[in-house]
Amino acid sequence: MTSITLTRVTKWSSFQHGWVTGILVCLLIASSALGRDIFVNNESGDDSFTGGIAEAGQRVDGPVRTIARALALAQPGDRIVLAKTNTPYRESLTLAGKRLSKDNLGDFILEGNGAILDGSAPVPPEAWQVDKDSWQRFKRAVFRFTPEGKSYQQLFLGDRPAVRVYADRLSAVPPQLEPMQWALFQGSIYFCVERDRHPADYPLRYAKLPVGITLHHVEGVTIRDLVIQGFQMDGINLANTARDVRLERVVLRGNGRTGLTVGGACRGTLIDSLVGDNGFAQILTLPNSEIHVQKCQVLGNTAPAWVDEGGRFFLAGELRKGGLDDIDAEAGTPQTSDPGQN
Repeated sequence: MTSITLTRVTKWSSFQHGWVTGILVCLLIASSALGRDIFVNNESGDDSFTGGIAEAGQRVDGPVRTIARALALAQPGDRIVLAKTNTPYRESLTLAGKRLSKDNLGDFILEGNGAILDGSAPVPPEAWQVDKDSWQRFKRAVFRFTPEGKSYQQLFLGDRPAVRVYADRLSAVPPQLEPMQWALFQGSIYFCVERDRHPADYPLRYAKLPVGITLHHVEGVTIRDLVIQGFQMDGINLANTARDVRLERVVLRGNGRTGLTVGGACRGTLIDSLVGDNGFAQILTLPNSEIHVQKCQVLGNTAPAWVDEGGRFFLAGELRKGGLDDIDAEAGTPQTSDPGQN
């Protein structure tokens, strides 16, 4: 009788141990599936940290310094949380592959908190050369320099785009400029200074980095509350099979070509955002793409609001074609562009 009792107790203990072990394994699997927060601070962070906490000094850990490092640490469904500091994040980012996509519980998120991602750089003072032809023709003191990216550009005076004069593509000479104006002509930036001044006297910056954020082969990505400016090509480029991309409360301004380009079988939504001051188009759509624009203000101030080069464009749920001059979230009555402008 005693031996039977001991056998039963042993069997019950084994069952309990197996049941508890199973629960622990399930909990570990569930916790590993939950996306984590990775904190970034470009002033107080350090790329030797793991990004597990927002402020350095609380433990050995702290925020990483660069978004690129956060992306290298990230897994599906994680959230990268940027600190809004007094210093722009000067990086060109690429999100590619399943690792930087959604998991079973939610999107991969880049949380900007109002931070600025900036692709501009100061113009080296020694890079400027006097344009003698402008002085002879217009009696204006004009200087020029040739940046790395020549097809599209922006020139900033302080933290704002300088006033641009667009050059005639058929002209053999640069356009006439007034003081504080600039033009892009044959791959060079021309800037007219005030009397007795040199370009080095101004806080001039140009678009150096190529694209703010490029997305390839991702699915389920949210980017929100981020200002993206000063890039030579695009603020955001949905380049190739980027699906279910949600851009929310973003500001895309002052980029050389576009604020947003969508192409390559990509699908995305732009919500409650502001786009303006970009060079060729505020939004450019390419073949085999689809973009939904909702509650946005897209300014046709420096270029058309939307240039249609293919794809499907939905404005407030309505399929549109042919491009738009302006998109105003409040007015709700955007005008159709003249096809000849595109």
